[in-house]
Amino acid sequence: MRKLCITALLASTVLAGQAQADTVKITFFGVGDVYNFAGGKTRGGMARLNAVAKDERAANPNTIYVMDGDMLSPSLMSGFDKGANMIALSNIVPYDLAVPGNHEYDFKVENFQTQIKASKFPWAAINIKTADGKVPEGLGGVMLKDLQGVKVALIPVALDETPEESSSGDLAFAPTVMSALAAAKQARKDGADLVVGVVHAAHNDDQAMFNSKAFDIIISGHDHDLITQYNGITAYIETSTEANYLVPLDVTVDVQNKDGKRSVSWTPFFRFIDTAKVTPDPESQKLADEYAAELNKDLDVVVGKLAGPIDSRRDIVRGQESAMGNLIADAQREATGADVAITNGGGIRGDKLYQAGTDFTRRDVLTELPFGNMTVVTEVDGKTLMAALENGFSQMTEGAGRFPQISGMVVTVDKSKPALSRVVSVLVNGKPLDLSAKYKVATNDYMQGGGDGYTALTAGKITLGTAAGKLMANDVLVYIKAHDGVQAKVEGRIIIQ
Repeated sequence: MRKLCITALLASTVLAGQAQADTVKITFFGVGDVYNFAGGKTRGGMARLNAVAKDERAANPNTIYVMDGDMLSPSLMSGFDKGANMIALSNIVPYDLAVPGNHEYDFKVENFQTQIKASKFPWAAINIKTADGKVPEGLGGVMLKDLQGVKVALIPVALDETPEESSSGDLAFAPTVMSALAAAKQARKDGADLVVGVVHAAHNDDQAMFNSKAFDIIISGHDHDLITQYNGITAYIETSTEANYLVPLDVTVDVQNKDGKRSVSWTPFFRFIDTAKVTPDPESQKLADEYAAELNKDLDVVVGKLAGPIDSRRDIVRGQESAMGNLIADAQREATGADVAITNGGGIRGDKLYQAGTDFTRRDVLTELPFGNMTVVTEVDGKTLMAALENGFSQMTEGAGRFPQISGMVVTVDKSKPALSRVVSVLVNGKPLDLSAKYKVATNDYMQGGGDGYTALTAGKITLGTAAGKLMANDVLVYIKAHDGVQAKVEGRIIIQ
């Protein structure tokens, strides 16, 4: 008996000096830029997304499910309910964390506050403050999770360009990268084993964070691309759009404890899911079908036939003259009697090529213009109009939403020149732009308020405001009927050298 006790004591002494290891498997599942509850004919949409989310959580209880921004807008249904449909569908399989994208503010701050209260999941962003420096109601900060002893810090960061791209009121957005890096370093200092950025950011900011080595994982939205990267230090996922393709990231975490010292290592494994192969979640599909039926009542009404092809694809409306842009700008100018019209390509959202002879419906119009923007008129001098156009063409090589679609003008642009000095010439109704003359400019209320960088337009005298103006979509509907269908075509309004 004494020998047995001595043997046990020696064994315990040896084990105390050896490393003790634990292995924990964690799944990080991110999604972003999901606007349309129904998705496409073969992939995407909330019912398929919820089916995958349920499966991921069932397969691994250590699943962290995040939304990296943009869900309340734009979509046809959100034009009616301001994003409530997306909250209801997300509540079926709630996120562990959601970061507000720029489109969360398309219907203004008050609506986002309403949707936060309806959410069964937490919203968070570390770089948003009110005008008096406080954290906005309903927004949290860094989230800490303990998964079987593995300490995970989720760093939620919003897009710092949101005030230019949406209607975020007087909220202040601190720089995305600076805020993210400071929080990541602090989380590491506070003992986080894994530091995970959940961000809504442009590619250049993503890469700055990726190259900083401050993060273990970055899950990002905003650019609509499907990208994965791993450099041996940081795993990065850009989560595509509309839940068409999903990339769960499985991480095997090895925790070593030796001589009172703790060390953590991890290995990533990317999985790719094409939702064309996913069976929709029945509960979610039932609710989606109810929304679809609600929409169908009034929207499938033909308003005119297309005389020629109309292109509203993203790369077209954000990079060159388009027939869809001409149609919308012409409708605004005719509705108001303005000298010229400018509308931002980023506000045209159908992302579709319509063939000649197509019956154009109310649904099509509202799909193209889902934001509920109003047509307004501001009077500016030629110098200010030139500044507005320069802003519009300043990011044309990046495919930014500020690219102008115009009416009443012919603008020649040299894309090889530096930003804000690309406009070579402007003809207004056949005459050269007079920098000192006054011009009435029809635009949308978002741009007139300085959105998409059109701060020049805020300096004008408003001759038709939102109180008297009409919905842009309504102007287009009236215009189509008045002209016996859609006659718009590309005709040389924007000449790019």
